[in-house]
Amino acid sequence: MIFESHAHYDDEAFDQDRDELLESLGRHGVEYVINVAASLDSVRTTQELMGKWPFIYGALGVHPSETGELNEENFTWLKEQFSTPKTVAVGEIGLDYYWDKEAQVRSRQKEWFSRQLFAAKEIGLPVIIHSRDAAKDTRDVMKEARAEDLRGVIHCFSYTRETARDFLNWDYYFGIGGVITFKNAKKLKEAVEYIPMERILLETDSPYLSPEPNRGKRNSSLNLPYVVQAVARIKGISGEEVMDITSRNAKELFGIQ
Repeated sequence: MIFESHAHYDDEAFDQDRDELLESLGRHGVEYVINVAASLDSVRTTQELMGKWPFIYGALGVHPSETGELNEENFTWLKEQFSTPKTVAVGEIGLDYYWDKEAQVRSRQKEWFSRQLFAAKEIGLPVIIHSRDAAKDTRDVMKEARAEDLRGVIHCFSYTRETARDFLNWDYYFGIGGVITFKNAKKLKEAVEYIPMERILLETDSPYLSPEPNRGKRNSSLNLPYVVQAVARIKGISGEEVMDITSRNAKELFGIQ
């Protein structure tokens, strides 16, 4: 069975067939799903999915590109939601410099990244971290927040093996998804070869980042076998071993048995 550690099934891309798709996942070998919030609205819709589907758990937080909506009042509300039943992580939180170039926006991202890290530490939840084109600042914010005292996963890891080593020193996990199947993903493949299997989680980031041969189409957990096979080839082990190890990793990180 496969553990899907990062999806966005509350996204409007699933509005036409969400229930049908989710109902089918078990028949296709997907045992658990972490639905990950990205905004205050998606905190609410993630909670709705958690309540409806027994196999869906939630990560609640505000994505770096959505931090403009945060203020003291709604941040207080957000922290209260971390105690919701079936909430197993704070996320996705972090930094994204790909789209946001302005210094003021980046400063805001760093502030709310730090505050969500401290909130996760207060309640004792692991974190799901989004980091795009911001490796150094991500490490710096985490170091200042003493994130080595937290547990978590670097979602959609896209940096070098040298950067992977830094996060491994903090005992973090690495979310590996459809990008590993891309022909031009040499840097990521080298990093996955270096990262121990005991630190790898499977993810899709659905509806985004579909693997080959479905690149460009809407993604879902049904595409995870392509990721499994790509990791298996790199590691020189069977697909069954990849599924077993990554599922055990995710259950251990998120406290799900």
